Amino acid sequence: MLTEDPDVAEQGITVVRRERALVLSGEVESPHRREEILRRVAERFPDVPITSDIGVIRTQAPTQVEELP
Repeated sequence: MLTEDPDVAEQGITVVRRERALVLSGEVESPHRREEILRRVAERFPDVPITSDIGVIRTQAPTQVEELP
């Protein structure tokens, strides 16, 4: 569903069914994208509890210089 939806087209999310719930994990590039994925899954499975373990990766250049000792 997440891969085939042209508005989401997300391949990096894993969905696992645990007991009576769904656990989503993976990484996306923004909090907005994560919320959109969770919204669409909740719409598709309205009676199933959903747990999110989706992290947000930084896709922009760092704003500070990292100094190593």
